[in-house]
Amino acid sequence: MSDSSPVRADAVVLDVWCELQCPDCRTALDDVRALRARYGDRLDVRLRHFPLERHKHAFAAAQAVEEALAQGDGWPYVEAVLARVDELGAAGEPLLVEVARELGLDAEEFDTALIDGRHILIVDADQAEGKAIGVTGTPTYVIGGERLDGGKSQEGLRARIEEIADRLLAEREG
Repeated sequence: MSDSSPVRADAVVLDVWCELQCPDCRTALDDVRALRARYGDRLDVRLRHFPLERHKHAFAAAQAVEEALAQGDGWPYVEAVLARVDELGAAGEPLLVEVARELGLDAEEFDTALIDGRHILIVDADQAEGKAIGVTGTPTYVIGGERLDGGKSQEGLRARIEEIADRLLAEREG
């Protein structure tokens, strides 16, 4: 999922492999916000789905994100669900629909999308690509061909991402 704002053709791409039932991904959200604020349209932050088997509602949550994106509110939805990550484990899909309603999205369409599976192929493709490049947990970042595992520790990751982004941007501008 890419942000809906226009991205420059020469923007650096940061893929964030995430799942919405992951407490570490909630923690990583502060870094993602800071990176988006610092770089603006020079950094294309793309959320990539990597639902983990141990989280039974993660696959549905990934599909719900795609529905939120289709309705024009992808990142606000991601942030709202991650803010309630502890509730998602107990409440499941009804929480995903409730968050959509709270954001003013078409909650009935969310419910239908979760039933008809219209976004399954996107989630499956992300997960398959993640496995192919060695993603094993979330959050995992990929920037400039380098994979950074945030599931073990967020310590120093934002600084490393900034270092890589600065280098790539300098190369493109120079």
